[in-house]
Amino acid sequence: MISPAFASILASGRAQFNVRAVEARRRFPSLDMAAFGAFLHDSVDPLVVAVAAAAPERVGGVTLAAYDMALALVGHGLAGPAAKNPFLNTVWRELAPQFAPLLATAPVELLGMLSNAAIHLCTVAGARPAQWQQELAAVAPQVGSVVQLRAVGQVLAWRAGVAHFRLGALAAADTLPQALALAAFGEPGAQWPQVRAQLLDYPWRGNADGREFGAFTGLGGNFATPPQVRATKDGFIVRSGERHYLLVADAYGAVLHGATAQEFEQANAEMPSAVRLEGTTVHIGARSIALDLPAGDITIAANAHTLAITSPWTHAIRLLPLA
Repeated sequence: MISPAFASILASGRAQFNVRAVEARRRFPSLDMAAFGAFLHDSVDPLVVAVAAAAPERVGGVTLAAYDMALALVGHGLAGPAAKNPFLNTVWRELAPQFAPLLATAPVELLGMLSNAAIHLCTVAGARPAQWQQELAAVAPQVGSVVQLRAVGQVLAWRAGVAHFRLGALAAADTLPQALALAAFGEPGAQWPQVRAQLLDYPWRGNADGREFGAFTGLGGNFATPPQVRATKDGFIVRSGERHYLLVADAYGAVLHGATAQEFEQANAEMPSAVRLEGTTVHIGARSIALDLPAGDITIAANAHTLAITSPWTHAIRLLPLA
């Protein structure tokens, strides 16, 4: 059963809603009305209830906007019980109601923004959508506008593993009130200029152990053959078989993009003087790290902040902070 608030709006505008549904079926011939009804019940109703409590005078307009957007999302197969990834359903059901005051004033912008973010996060291998949702819900009471929501959403997407968002996220954080920016990074009480400078200068801030990235494609991984890497200023160009990639990694995650053979050939093969490999031990300044790889054929590459380690015996790339 849907809530009384939602049921009342649907009943009072039945003719209008029916016209919209008929038009949507023309635009989306495969639109499953049973799936649409389920999405209304499970994911639209909670946000209608939240707006009815926060701004009852606006609940009608919000419902109409949500209804139209729901038709399109279900029509495209992005929402509803049969959606390839159910995260968008969850965002509407659990996250959008946390922003009821903003939803009341800008339903199309807010639902569009959250929907696009949910869809994008689920396309980034290694991203952590559940973390993004949880952290965004935690700062919801401090978000005072759709503009702020867009900025903090970008910051939290970076923190949830979308590593190539790093510079854009820092720029977005600069537009936020300092208290909100610090809350997004889980550092209330700190000073934003200092935190920002550290994040900008050192991509591995808060992660001294680094990370391992990649696996064999036959096991759902990224690489058909053991990868080779060369360094660039902001990441690594990776070659695996005939394919080439740009790997961007930092404290929060690692993301793979397409690259070219020419970019691989032009990438840096030189090593910083502070890094050296002896047998199965890599030395980074005064640190020594024993590698769990067979001796011989271990290859290392480094840029200003990250060391990448590969071997013909593994499909994974070991990424270590240099500082």
